Amino acid sequence: MNSGRGRLYDKHRKQMRLTVLPITHGRWADLEAVFKAKGCSVARGCWCMAYRRSGAEKPLAAGTSRAEANRADLKALVAAGKAPGLIAYRGKVPVGWVSLAPRKEFARLKRSPVMKPVDDKPVWSVVCFVVPSAHRGQGVAHALLRGAIAYARKRGAALIEAYPVDKKGRSSDDAMWFGAKSMYDHAGFKEVARRKPMRPVVRLEGSRMRRKK
Repeated sequence: MNSGRGRLYDKHRKQMRLTVLPITHGRWADLEAVFKAKGCSVARGCWCMAYRRSGAEKPLAAGTSRAEANRADLKALVAAGKAPGLIAYRGKVPVGWVSLAPRKEFARLKRSPVMKPVDDKPVWSVVCFVVPSAHRGQGVAHALLRGAIAYARKRGAALIEAYPVDKKGRSSDDAMWFGAKSMYDHAGFKEVARRKPMRPVVRLEGSRMRRKK
């Protein structure tokens, strides 16, 4: 392929519509493809289980790494019929992941000095995004956030909460798993607390969810 055709292919690929779907047993391989891609080494260790636990880690089975145990626990949630997150696709290619659920399912948030409850209202929490290096800067996280809002709203959420990074200038990708505050601002979220200078708590209320597309 010559360079001209290559550029046209890349442009077409980036313009293909992004779709966002809940994780299911049948889509597990797509989630693994995202986590095993370049730029996702932190996700491969955590498997989005860190904030679902609180307190001491359970003992590992002989010959099992913490990453393997985390993967097994996330897969067990999916096998039980829960959808602990959503996958973004460009065409048929999985290009990203967002972890979300009712806040009560993320036990560690209760103890976090940054993300502890603002009040006792029931909320859904958007905890982290995983986008491989090859798909960053192409609107994947924005599409995942829109999908998360729609998914939570359809399940009765009146409030959605998130814990983004608010930092001037470029941050390392490994520091942006929570998403940038500017992305949440664009989606209509409003700041409700800030316990550290660069880590606000933001919320989207039900009325604003219905207006945002």
